[in-house]
Amino acid sequence: MSAEIICIGTEILLGDILNSNAQYLAQELAKLGIPHYYQTVVGDNLNRIHHVIKTALERSSILIFTGGLGPTPDDLTTEAIASYFQTKMIEDGEIIEDIKIKFAHRGREMTPNNRKQALIPQGALVLPNKTGTAPGMMWEKEDKIILTFPGVPSEMKQMWQDTAVPFLKTKGWGQEIIYSQMMRFRGIGESSLAQKVNHLFDLTNPTVAPYASHGEVKLRVSTKAKNPEEARKIIQPITEEIKAIAGQDYFGSDSDTLASVVGNILKQKGETISVAESCTGGGLGAMLTDIEGSSEYFMGGIIAYSNEVKMKLLGVSEDDLNKEGAVSAMVAEQMAIGVREKLGTDWGIGITGIAGPGGGTESKPVGLVYIGIASAKGEVFSYGDTYGSNRGRYLVRYLSACNALDKLRRML
Repeated sequence: MSAEIICIGTEILLGDILNSNAQYLAQELAKLGIPHYYQTVVGDNLNRIHHVIKTALERSSILIFTGGLGPTPDDLTTEAIASYFQTKMIEDGEIIEDIKIKFAHRGREMTPNNRKQALIPQGALVLPNKTGTAPGMMWEKEDKIILTFPGVPSEMKQMWQDTAVPFLKTKGWGQEIIYSQMMRFRGIGESSLAQKVNHLFDLTNPTVAPYASHGEVKLRVSTKAKNPEEARKIIQPITEEIKAIAGQDYFGSDSDTLASVVGNILKQKGETISVAESCTGGGLGAMLTDIEGSSEYFMGGIIAYSNEVKMKLLGVSEDDLNKEGAVSAMVAEQMAIGVREKLGTDWGIGITGIAGPGGGTESKPVGLVYIGIASAKGEVFSYGDTYGSNRGRYLVRYLSACNALDKLRRML
């Protein structure tokens, strides 16, 4: 038995809204140990919804719908399900009263088109909506389970927890969970890491699968168990083997980020950091301050976009700027030294580069970035990377900030 998530709404297909409902439901299904192999998005069209229902019924036992439960003509979910099964829809008086009360609390009268929301297929149970006017339904039909939810995420989540989860548990689900740990790596490509751990991809329990994203590579290690504690025991030998293989390329798991990992190390050491940014324009400081409690170790930063600011606030040499240019290892080092001394921190980071799309030359192309790191011991290090002109301005800046954090992490 497996579940399928069906999200209804032309606005999702057009990209006008992000489909966060599917992500939430996928995570919730894993908590209940319910296998989930397919997600479908379909627009507000009766025939296409019928086609999706037909396909889903052939391959899944639990169909979970979100969206299309409103009062307007293009809200077709309930109508489509009822007509597919050739089942009459009936008006539920309790739903009508609930909608009237909610409108009254808002100082309004229920409009006639809201009566549409009180129609459910004969034999289906109402899935109550505590906050909105669109209830859902729970329907056991032809050995299948059909659940419908409104598209509003807050309403859907509450209805799922209050009603759907207890209902599914009565069907025997929730005895086991699907547990995953997402291991995160930096400084190694997906293919290189995959080659090193290739022998683990054939495992069946736990399973190991690779993922790539901007700035890092991930390995998902998953298992099915009775509870998280048991699951962690099952996957621990595999995660420890992967850590040993990856070495310092592994930096954390699940919600860990480069900024949170660096912050934890700084806190443990009782050390502080400040940053001087040119091309990243405050992006590195934003990453650091995204972490709760970062004021314990992050003292501040200077956005030194112009050469004048680099000289006046950070003490960068005018001669070096003229000779080497603002985008150079020497300037990055001086920015790191300058901000560390200016703000009195143990560590200083300086970033300077060409984010693009213009400004590049043959010797200094778009995507060239230098990172300088200065320590309280008087050591200064610099690193140069070229991210390529095809990456785009945002990605060059983002990867530069990530790279700076990773360089510092390894040094710490």
